[in-house]
Amino acid sequence: MSSCPVYIAHPVLAEQGLRWAELARQPYAGLGDPREITDHAFVLWLDDSGLKLQQTGRKAPGPVWVDFAHGAADHRRQYGGGRGQMVAKAVGLKAGVNPQVLDATAGLGGDAYVLACLGAQVHMQERNPVVYSLLSDGLNRLRQVAESQAPDLLAVAGRLSLAPDLCSSEQGMAVADVVYLDPMFPSREKSAAVKKEMTAFHSLVGEDPDQDGLLAQALDAARYRVVVKRPRKAPWLAGQKPALALTGKSSRFDIYTLRKMPDRLPDVDV
Repeated sequence: MSSCPVYIAHPVLAEQGLRWAELARQPYAGLGDPREITDHAFVLWLDDSGLKLQQTGRKAPGPVWVDFAHGAADHRRQYGGGRGQMVAKAVGLKAGVNPQVLDATAGLGGDAYVLACLGAQVHMQERNPVVYSLLSDGLNRLRQVAESQAPDLLAVAGRLSLAPDLCSSEQGMAVADVVYLDPMFPSREKSAAVKKEMTAFHSLVGEDPDQDGLLAQALDAARYRVVVKRPRKAPWLAGQKPALALTGKSSRFDIYTLRKMPDRLPDVDV
């Protein structure tokens, strides 16, 4: 991944900017306006609302950031279809069954947040330092909003956790009832529904180079099943046929079952 320096909107944010630069493993560049920057295609931009990945230039699309408490994520929490959503069915969420889920390729945390809203305990791991920083910032702000403005989000925030450090392929995965994988795929179908900013995000982050190896690790770490999210027409991960699959308009959930999930799985910390 190319350099993605951290810029801040105001001098008062300098200390935070330095911390994010260290976490993201990117250079700290100080004050700057992404619209005026010409020597980097992308920057991490810190303003009063949070940390954002921003393409530079005056005609750049909007930022990519993690905002669990507002916008599309909050709308999906309230109106997204509950446990009838495919991701919930794939993981095995149902009455009395609230599995511990390891999201081993958490990305921007969208599916992890949905699962936590529906009652699952979700522990997130992420290997890309820039994405890890965006996710960490979003989770911090969710907790702040829950504590100060939206007490209904306290339980959701309590069910979401993020590994304290970047994960590497050598570390392996934490043991969980269900391991969830959504590796970056190199040739996702182009669609008008894919926003320009997310296209830019994918171009910066790139694909997971060892995604086939993730499945073997996940099968070792899962107690009951591994769920792999794929583009609808993508090949099976590592060429391994799943026990079953749930297919939607653009995505497919491949389910690798190890043993029958119990009829009851109460909330337990991951």
